[in-house]
Amino acid sequence: MTGTTVLGHLERQLASARRLLGIVLAQTEAIKAQDVEGVLARLADMQTELAGRHVLEVERDTIIRDAATRAHLAPESVDLELLAAGLEPAENERVRAMSAELRGLLTEVGRVHEQNRVLIRQELAFLDHLMRVLSGTPQAGYSQRGFDPAPQSVNVVDARA
Repeated sequence: MTGTTVLGHLERQLASARRLLGIVLAQTEAIKAQDVEGVLARLADMQTELAGRHVLEVERDTIIRDAATRAHLAPESVDLELLAAGLEPAENERVRAMSAELRGLLTEVGRVHEQNRVLIRQELAFLDHLMRVLSGTPQAGYSQRGFDPAPQSVNVVDARA
């Protein structure tokens, strides 16, 4: 394994993470604009990018297995220190910086994605409430007295008929 292998892999990981961040940020804007087609298009973009990330994860596993074999360690024992150990000082520093950037990007992608999930739930809850109001369907909720169950309609059926 060379520094070029690790650096190339990290560059591809960073490019993918940047694309994912762009996608989830665009999805946020589509959700806020209530642009259903835009939300669905960004979801398709995300699925495409995640398929590409699967290839990167296979590549990452190969790099780790190779490093583990050379060091006579279990793959789960391989860390950034081991991957960067044989590199030139400049490459070592670059690997560490890229790894930190990747962690930051993936954390941000996760944060924005979770916010998008909350926004979508809010939109769906509002839509559900609106549909119930328009249809006259009662809904349980909270009042000043606490929880109020939904009123039950009384449907009397004459079983003798």
